[in-house]
Amino acid sequence: MTLLRESYLCHLFLALASAYEDSALRRVLAALGRWCSRQIGESAVLRPLCREGAVARAWETSVLCRLLSFLLNLPALLLHKLYSALPEVFDSSVFSRLLFAAGGETAAAQSWLVMLLWTIPFSRWNNAYSLMGFSLLLALFYAGAMSRRDFRLDVAAAGFYPAALFAATCLGLAFSYAPALSQRFLLYHVSSALCVLVTVSAVRREEDLKRLAAGGGFCVLVSSLYGVYQRIQGVEVNLSYVDVKVNPGMPGRVESFFDNPNTFAEVLILLLPLVLALALCSRSLPGRLAAGGVFAAGMAALGMTYSRASWVGMACAMVVMVFLWRPRLLPLFAALCVLCIPFLPSSIWNRILSIGNFSDLSTRNRLPTLLAALEMIRRRPVLGVGLGAPVPKLYASDWNLYHADFPYVHSHNFYLEVWLQTGLLGVVSFVGALLWSVKRAARAVRRRPPSAARTITCAAAASICGIMVCGLADYPWHYPRVMVIFWFVFSMALAGAKIC
Repeated sequence: MTLLRESYLCHLFLALASAYEDSALRRVLAALGRWCSRQIGESAVLRPLCREGAVARAWETSVLCRLLSFLLNLPALLLHKLYSALPEVFDSSVFSRLLFAAGGETAAAQSWLVMLLWTIPFSRWNNAYSLMGFSLLLALFYAGAMSRRDFRLDVAAAGFYPAALFAATCLGLAFSYAPALSQRFLLYHVSSALCVLVTVSAVRREEDLKRLAAGGGFCVLVSSLYGVYQRIQGVEVNLSYVDVKVNPGMPGRVESFFDNPNTFAEVLILLLPLVLALALCSRSLPGRLAAGGVFAAGMAALGMTYSRASWVGMACAMVVMVFLWRPRLLPLFAALCVLCIPFLPSSIWNRILSIGNFSDLSTRNRLPTLLAALEMIRRRPVLGVGLGAPVPKLYASDWNLYHADFPYVHSHNFYLEVWLQTGLLGVVSFVGALLWSVKRAARAVRRRPPSAARTITCAAAASICGIMVCGLADYPWHYPRVMVIFWFVFSMALAGAKIC
């Protein structure tokens, strides 16, 4: 650190920073930033964004919420009664005391679980790991609740819309066109529901949020370094991912250990804002440098995926991050984005220009996919065709709804695919859950003093907005591991809002 402080680069940076502090440019940008903050605070967009909806207000006191809370906390209540009946027996046991202490630190255990699960290579991955891992976390939470009356699952904080979406997934299995194909997909949604329930309940302090964000950052670090290693070693161009006629000279797309470059990019969209939040709220210079380095490696890996929808989603996530965290920095952020354009590699710039180009094979083949998806929705708008991406594929094949050389995988649209699989209730509750979580985060961070919890909450809400935009051209839940990561970030936004 001494060498860094005494270096020429450090002195040059300090001189430039001092000159900027006294410059007219700083005064102009500060005035422009204050004007933007006033306009945003008085805007017709922010007022409804920060207003709590009628459904959200009624949920906490509703009969359904109280019933679910009682049922889900029944094991904890019974265990606490057992402890109250025999306190001397449990308090004299070293094993019991260790278990109670570990249960009280469920959030810390979850951070380790996240680091373990999300760095397993695709070739060795099994979706049952998520279900087993979060089931163990729930059991650990119940163990902590045994000796503590206030340690209970927070069903109210999890919200009405996620509960309605889970009910829609159960109905999607019950009314599926192919129930046998849909059965295993319900387990993936159970894993996600456990993730949300445990996270919003176990996170009780700002330090818990930082630990969980650091766990996601470890996944970004490992996967990004491996992605950069793939680029150095060389990645063969996969013709199913790249139209070489429209993208001449584009190298192979990096996928790290997620089997698909789009999947890897979607993971980065969800987790990179959390890493940026750690860099912004770290109190030590080494911590900021470490988190900043991980963020830089993740952004480089995201560029190497050549995933156009994910680039747009990440850009949206960064805009929302600045909007929620420091609105007055929006003009400076926009100026920096414009200044970065000339420094983009030609392969990335050409890839950006191919967005919306129907000469591109990937773009052209999405039209018959969307037409088939819309026809399936028209035929079964209320119930959907069934849970799991293979069910719409089978339905389209049986009823001859898809006509293209490229095989049907999914609808390449987040919202259409949720509608296809879970019906009208599913898509309404899904969109409601996304918008509700962002509104809740925006309400929590507005006019709050700077803190790590506020910054991480802004980042989680930004991640949700980024994946919502990316979902206009892709279906992130095609890989169930991404589904769990999505709900992890979703629950981080809720937990951060609760702490704020």
